Amino acid sequence: MSGTKPYTISKDLVMQAFKLIKENAGAAGVDKQTLADFEANLKDNLYKLWNRLSSGSYFPPPVKAVPIPKKSGGERILGVPTVADRIAQMVVKLTFEPCVEPYFLPDSYGYRPGKSALDAVGITRQRCWRYNWILEYDIRGLFVSLRQGCVTRIF
Repeated sequence: MSGTKPYTISKDLVMQAFKLIKENAGAAGVDKQTLADFEANLKDNLYKLWNRLSSGSYFPPPVKAVPIPKKSGGERILGVPTVADRIAQMVVKLTFEPCVEPYFLPDSYGYRPGKSALDAVGITRQRCWRYNWILEYDIRGLFVSLRQGCVTRIF
């Protein structure tokens, strides 16, 4: 099996992922490597990442925790992955998204290409004027009950 990789990932896909990541800019992760640092040795860095992804030996490094102030006071933690990990995530997105996208309903807005939270608000606003009823659902309660149901079925 010499020279074969268990995962078929093209080098072109890794380069495409890099270009998309570069467009978004972003800060350095825990390794302190900036996009400019990564790009200074681009060929070797992308080859090393491609090799690890396609061989199944890639493991993401820790994410840098950066506190961000909230408008309402306090702060929230923002996770900043390394440049290489952002590229790896984009490779997965570019590969996986086309496979699963056809299974989503048109009314699904979360993390969908070409759809945003503002799109969901807009359609909700239209429907509020069209219908005289509303459904409310406790999403947090849903996950608690799912978790309890799964545990009950396992044991």
